[in-house]
Amino acid sequence: MMDYHAFLSRLSQNPKLAEWAALLPEQINNGLNESRYGDLPRWKEALAALPNLTPSGICLDSSRVGATGDISDLERSTLEQALKGLHPWRKGPFSLFGVHIDTEWRSDWKWDRLKDSIAPLHGRSVLDIGCGSGYHCWRMRGAGAELVVGIDPTPLFVTQYFALQKYLGDPAVAVLPMGIEHLPAKLQAFDTTFSMGILYHRRSPFDHLFALRDTLRSGGQLVLETLVIDGGLGDVLVPEGRYSKMGNVWFIPSTASLASWLKKAGFKNPRLIEVNQTSINEQRSTEWMQFHSLSEFLDPKDPSKTIEGYPAPKRATFVAEAP
Repeated sequence: MMDYHAFLSRLSQNPKLAEWAALLPEQINNGLNESRYGDLPRWKEALAALPNLTPSGICLDSSRVGATGDISDLERSTLEQALKGLHPWRKGPFSLFGVHIDTEWRSDWKWDRLKDSIAPLHGRSVLDIGCGSGYHCWRMRGAGAELVVGIDPTPLFVTQYFALQKYLGDPAVAVLPMGIEHLPAKLQAFDTTFSMGILYHRRSPFDHLFALRDTLRSGGQLVLETLVIDGGLGDVLVPEGRYSKMGNVWFIPSTASLASWLKKAGFKNPRLIEVNQTSINEQRSTEWMQFHSLSEFLDPKDPSKTIEGYPAPKRATFVAEAP
């Protein structure tokens, strides 16, 4: 049901990743420990309830990642009920046999903003830090990546990945139940590493940047997306208390400051590829994510500010190369 054997076999054939592959079974067991995560049995029940369906087509290169095929109304109803047992769905969208999973985030919009400004992924080994259910992992595979490893410590997101993997059936893509701190030191194995929506959650942004650098081979590319503020070199927002109702936001730099951080961490040629004001059309509550979302996190009288009075979320994407 949550079987990594085919992926681990593929990973073990990569000379740079074979040593890590030998450590992964124990790490996976720790990350999916039911004594630590009491909801895991319920999520596994939802996974087990997914009907056995054979797709006629697989789509990894359009906004709705998923599988197509003719199924009965009863099968579609069973499929939808099982998938909703994995609520909330945050990153997507996905579509399975006509069941459209309208996730909280239109993650396809982020992908469309950056895909033409990064090094081509064809034939590359790719790491996606904090990947959630793996939406962007599938888009990376659709862009030609040879191997895509996503990591996320949240078991629900890993379970959602396996719901997709049941029908997409691609051992070159995996979402592993762990954080970046569980990666081997000085791995230096990936051609491209993505860190999107993670840096502002780290108490030490420089430690995160050093850790990202150490995942990459020499000359490999970092794709870094994070919250930013307007301002010049040296400007950084350190929220007191919550930011946009998030309690774990530590540092939000200006784009000039972030470029400087990347240089100080040893990256070469850091360059800004896009800045985007997050809209309530890109992040919102849906039938598949029924909790509060961005519209409730902004000042109702002034949506240019968060509910706490800080500048509303703005995100920037940088690329840079490892030394």
